[in-house]
Amino acid sequence: MSDDLYQADILALAREGRAVPRIEGATVSARVDNPVCGDRVTIDLVVDGDRITAVGAKVQGCALCQASTALIAQNAVGHPIADLQRTADAVTDYLAGADVALPWGRLSSFAPVRDAKSRWDCVMLPFKAAQKAAKQQS
Repeated sequence: MSDDLYQADILALAREGRAVPRIEGATVSARVDNPVCGDRVTIDLVVDGDRITAVGAKVQGCALCQASTALIAQNAVGHPIADLQRTADAVTDYLAGADVALPWGRLSSFAPVRDAKSRWDCVMLPFKAAQKAAKQQS
């Protein structure tokens, strides 16, 4: 485990991500797999109108997937479902080195991942699952 990638905040978020439960009766749900590394993320969303009212998840993946899931669960509630795409776009740009304003403060915890392009998919997999779920709502 690289100390640079798996610093204290990522590990704390990963613990929080493992504790996010699935939501029975979610409005939408989607699973995304990464066949390269074996990570699998399922995101459940409860949506009322255009707003997310609850986020559930099941993560079978690395600490980066778990940490990203935790941030979605902590920050997406109360926001329009369309914000998931904008946030995912900002994270993608951030990982690629762009100087962007991150909508959720703790997303900056992924700064060490910027230099590990092979791990970007780990951070983005929960966002891809959330976006896939969001598309079902449209």
